[in-house]
Amino acid sequence: MLSTGQKAYLPRYNWPQPPSLNYQTFAPAQEGTMCHRLRMFINPAVRIYVLTLTLMTAFFTLGLTSAPAMAGAAASAGGGKALPTLDGQPPLLIGHRGASGYLPEHTLEAYQLAITQGADVIEPDLISTKDGVLIARHDPNLVTSTDVASRPEFADRKRVDWPVDGEKQTGWFAHDFTLAEIKTLGTMVTDPERPQQNNGRFRIPTLQEIIDLVKTQSAKLGRTILIYPETKNPSYHRDLGLPLEDKLIAALTAAGWSTRSAPVFVQSFEPGSLKEMRSKGLKTRMVQLVDGDAIDLKTAKITYAIPFDRPYDWCKSGDTRLFADMVTPAGLAEIKTYADGIGVWKPYIVPVRGQVGTSGQLVDVNGDGKVDLRDAATQSPTSLVAEAHRQGLFVHVFTFRNEKRHLASSYRGDPQAEYLQFFRLGVDGVFSEFPDTAVMAREVYLREGAR
Repeated sequence: MLSTGQKAYLPRYNWPQPPSLNYQTFAPAQEGTMCHRLRMFINPAVRIYVLTLTLMTAFFTLGLTSAPAMAGAAASAGGGKALPTLDGQPPLLIGHRGASGYLPEHTLEAYQLAITQGADVIEPDLISTKDGVLIARHDPNLVTSTDVASRPEFADRKRVDWPVDGEKQTGWFAHDFTLAEIKTLGTMVTDPERPQQNNGRFRIPTLQEIIDLVKTQSAKLGRTILIYPETKNPSYHRDLGLPLEDKLIAALTAAGWSTRSAPVFVQSFEPGSLKEMRSKGLKTRMVQLVDGDAIDLKTAKITYAIPFDRPYDWCKSGDTRLFADMVTPAGLAEIKTYADGIGVWKPYIVPVRGQVGTSGQLVDVNGDGKVDLRDAATQSPTSLVAEAHRQGLFVHVFTFRNEKRHLASSYRGDPQAEYLQFFRLGVDGVFSEFPDTAVMAREVYLREGAR
């Protein structure tokens, strides 16, 4: 929700060489010592809808088979200008938690739909079961993403005020369930404003099932599909005796994907997790994620309040730096010592600001009774993309969504307009919950370059 008082914030949901970085940071009002970081069969009618969507996107897929390669050819055809990405290739389209705008996130069905729609990459967040199996969930707490709360057989598993990265949470946690028990749970749409008709119908996949899906679909479609696993809450899992890193390394190695050229990106908000995997010989490309708490719409500044102010391993070690410190020239140089790219929240690249009235309060520009992103306008882009490229780091950006409530007024309700702005700024990839929209936007962008 958005607070519209004296402190008005927009919560996160979540090679031209411009001048040095010009984004601003905002110190948190409460700077405590607490450690933290929490990250959050189809019925007949829906079957018809998905089939229709699949047929539509198959049209694009047929024209895009091996999307990056075909797109690259398009960009270079007819004397088109070189693309401003780090490697000169078209930006990657990453299915954020699969095609999670259409189907429950982190399910094989959502990943499959993302692939069908033309995504180059699918992104599974990884947590651990009680018996040490890596599964795809955004959070250790299963209360919002599954139907566990309605399952009487698991009522006694509920934990109250359970600490996760320093925060007290109430719910049911994956580390209290074996894989066999996890497989009995139905998945749920986590966004209450999205269609709920598929709730309970799909199951939680393991990392191995996701790898198998990617390999099968790559062979079937004749194009390489990449996988982008994230170690979620790695310090938390380590403290439970369920470390994620060794199991991820083992799975990727068994898949033949522990090489530099493997179709894999490994990401984490915690630098220590990436460094550990690198030290243990994992050679895949690695990505440091950079978060933030909210946007102060009065100032366009990113805020850094609990729980999104710093990596949790930094918190545990007493490192008081914020995520903002990662995107300074010095911070980027440090990241380059252990990672290959950064994954950043959109406002780090394109800030947004609301309209402040004569009373000093934010104006409800569209008159819908609330002040939110739809009342804010984009500001001049920062130089972060160029700064990262100078360090040899690629830049992937999260998260792109179609709903108007997620779009600044400058985009006039058109999600493609947002993609186009970021593509033109040279980002190397985008995390999208609506991969079909991302595919169409990239096609428009590449046609621009071919002119």
